[in-house]
Amino acid sequence: MSTEAGGEVTSLLEKVRQGNEDAANQLVPLVYDELRRMAGAYMNRERSNHSMQATELVHEAYMRLVGPTPAQPQNRAHFFAIAAHSMRQVLLDHARRRGAGKRGGPNAIRVDVEDKFLVCDDSLDEVLAIDEALQKLALIDATQSRLIELRFFAGLSVEEAGEVMGVSESTIKREWRLAKAWLNHELADSKSG
Repeated sequence: MSTEAGGEVTSLLEKVRQGNEDAANQLVPLVYDELRRMAGAYMNRERSNHSMQATELVHEAYMRLVGPTPAQPQNRAHFFAIAAHSMRQVLLDHARRRGAGKRGGPNAIRVDVEDKFLVCDDSLDEVLAIDEALQKLALIDATQSRLIELRFFAGLSVEEAGEVMGVSESTIKREWRLAKAWLNHELADSKSG
């Protein structure tokens, strides 16, 4: 998304917060392609015969964004962070409904934290394992848990994550290194335990 389009999204979000319904209608076409790209990235991590499609994920997440208690994003980066969180919740709810989460045996998960991505062997179990780990990390360090969500689930850059969290890029880089190390350790322990 260009800087100009990003500024337009931020401007429209401000108008939406002020109750302008026309702005909400103008916002959808500006963000839909990016939401679809994010959903596609999520679904690429899922098994090939997943019953949910990227378009369905976008629509369910969007309904959560504008539902009975609509999100109040401050700017473009914050909007996509909230959207990523909504997509994560949709996938978690879907996995739980399908009874996923039985780990161990020949289907044991392998999750490695890379620079910006989590790589896995079995995606539904991965989503649940990561969610459990992030909930545990949130109790220890909410900032690092939020950062993993922003970088991995929202796909935000260091700069964008810093903007959403209101901290410097150097702080984001330092916290990212610590969060990755903790998450790698936690996920390795959950596999062996």
